[in-house]
Amino acid sequence: MAFRLFIRNFVAMKKLTAIGSCLILFMMFTMLACLSGNEQDTTPPLVVFEEGAYPNATLWRGRYYYTMQENGGDRINIYEAETLEQLSKEHCKTVWKVDTLHHIWSPELHRISGKWYLYFEADNDENTDDHQLYVLENTSDNPTEGTFRMKGAIKTNEEWNFGLHPTCVVVSGQLYLLWSGWQQRRSETETQCIYIARMKNPWTLASERVMLSKPDLEWERQWINPNGDRSNYPIFVNENPEAFVTPDGRHVCVCYSASGIWTVYNTLGMLYARTDADLLDPGSWTKSQEPVFPCVPDSAVFGASNISVVPSPDGKSQYLLYESKWNADGQTHRGIRLRKLKWDKEGLPVFI
Repeated sequence: MAFRLFIRNFVAMKKLTAIGSCLILFMMFTMLACLSGNEQDTTPPLVVFEEGAYPNATLWRGRYYYTMQENGGDRINIYEAETLEQLSKEHCKTVWKVDTLHHIWSPELHRISGKWYLYFEADNDENTDDHQLYVLENTSDNPTEGTFRMKGAIKTNEEWNFGLHPTCVVVSGQLYLLWSGWQQRRSETETQCIYIARMKNPWTLASERVMLSKPDLEWERQWINPNGDRSNYPIFVNENPEAFVTPDGRHVCVCYSASGIWTVYNTLGMLYARTDADLLDPGSWTKSQEPVFPCVPDSAVFGASNISVVPSPDGKSQYLLYESKWNADGQTHRGIRLRKLKWDKEGLPVFI
C-alpha cells in the first residue's frame, strides 16, 4: 500500500527536474526500507507440529506444559519440555481418557491456587449441539503426575448449557472464564459469540454470562469458500477466545478466531480492556475493526488463528503459539507454529 501510494505521488511530480526526482526517489526508498524493518519481523516462524490444532502452553517452574486437540477427540495429552522448540509427540503423556463423553476438543491447562485444571468441551455423542464445558482437577505439583479428577460441567446459563473453547484468566486477583457460545439455540443459522463471567472457583461461575463480541463484521461472517465449499447452513463465528494480561499489566487482551475454521478466511480478531476496568461491562472493551493477524488465502501458510501466548523462561519475552493452515498434495492441513511476539507503544500485541 505504501509503495503504491509513493509511485502515484512520484509520477505526479511533473515539474521536478530529473536530478531532483531521482534524489527524492532514493530518499523515499530508504525511508520505506527503514520503516519496513521496524514494523515487520522477517524471521520465519518455527514449525512446532506439522499437524495440530488448538495449541495451549503454560510455563511452570522452568518447564513448559502443552496441550492440543488430539485426533479422535478421545483423550487429553500433556507434552512436557524445557523449551517450546523441544515440544514433540515423543514426550507426552495421556492424563485423561473419555468414559461416557465424546468429542474432547480444545483442552487447556491452567495453574490456579496451587492446583492444575484442565478445561475442555465435550458432548454425549448424540448431538454436538449439546456441547458443554468441563473441568478436571489435579492436586499434584506436576501435571503429568497424580490424577485428574472430574469436577463436572460448568453451567453457563439457566436456559441450557452449551459452550465451546473454555479458557480462564486472572485479572487483579479475580478469576474469569471466557468461552464461545450461542445467544440462543440455532434454527436456520448459527451465531457463535464470545462470553465472559466471573468465577467463584475454577469450576463454578459467580456471575451471569456477559457477551463481549458477536460476529457482526464482514471478515467475521465468512462461511463459504471461493470454490463453493460451505457448511450445511450459515454459521457466523467468534470462537476460541484466548485471554492474557499484557507484560506491562495495563491491558487484558482476548484474541479469538473469526469466520469458519473450514474456510480460507479464518483469521484472528482481538478485544482489549484496561485491567482496572469493570470486565463484565461490555463498554469497557474495545474491539479491533480489522483482523490483527490477517489471513492470506493464496499464500503457502494462511488462516492464522487459535493462539496461546506464553513467556520465555526468563520472563523477558513473550512467544506466540498459533494454529495455521497449509496446503500439500491438494489437501489443507492444520499445524502449529511459533514466533516471538512484539508489543506496540500502547503495550498491545503486534502479530505481523
